Amino acid sequence: MDPQKFNQQLAEAARDLAAQRVTSDTLQRAVEMATDLIEACDLAGVCTVERDGVATRAATSPDVVLLDEMQDDLGDGPCLAELRTTDVCVIDDLAQEAPWPQWATRTVDLTGVRSYMGFRLYVDHTHLGALNLYSRTPYAFTEDDRLDGLVVAAHAAVGLNAAATRDQLHTALRSRQHIGEATGMLRERYGLTSDQAFEVLKRVSSQQNLKLFAVAQHVVDTGELPPAE
Repeated sequence: MDPQKFNQQLAEAARDLAAQRVTSDTLQRAVEMATDLIEACDLAGVCTVERDGVATRAATSPDVVLLDEMQDDLGDGPCLAELRTTDVCVIDDLAQEAPWPQWATRTVDLTGVRSYMGFRLYVDHTHLGALNLYSRTPYAFTEDDRLDGLVVAAHAAVGLNAAATRDQLHTALRSRQHIGEATGMLRERYGLTSDQAFEVLKRVSSQQNLKLFAVAQHVVDTGELPPAE
């Protein structure tokens, strides 16, 4: 793509992203931006890899969801291997040279995708976020596409970080609510003060090696403290 045209479209896409108020909309616009700005890109998606597997967070096609699900089912693929140790992964022809032959073979057979380019958005010991770009043409992605993809990945990372922050806030609020309910139940049942009831929760959490939230959840669900093991 002509650099001036690319910069113009990028600026427009960035304004669109800034206007998105919902995180899911931001991620969806980011993957759409990839197919708009990178001519070789036929499909794009953002996924996360967590303890419970690979989850699609945004996609331009149902085929992208299928490709993520296949990584999860096979336990192998770019997001479970290469992108844990490298920032960018490019495979010119999945029919010839992929380091994940099962996933690559199914990808070619089921979707016709031949080229892959992936960008790591973040990684820690249990979580990974990735922007995945696909083309149905072998040897599709150029060095310029890689550089343009890095720009798109930066936008996707912002959206994914906002999603993570939102999820963390939601979890924290839910945890606080359950702890408050459990404290109130213990206070009423045993004639304790709020501080004493909270100390009981903390003591059980420490003695049984359970998270405080889990202890509170058990109290709220059953009306009883977790039994000692």
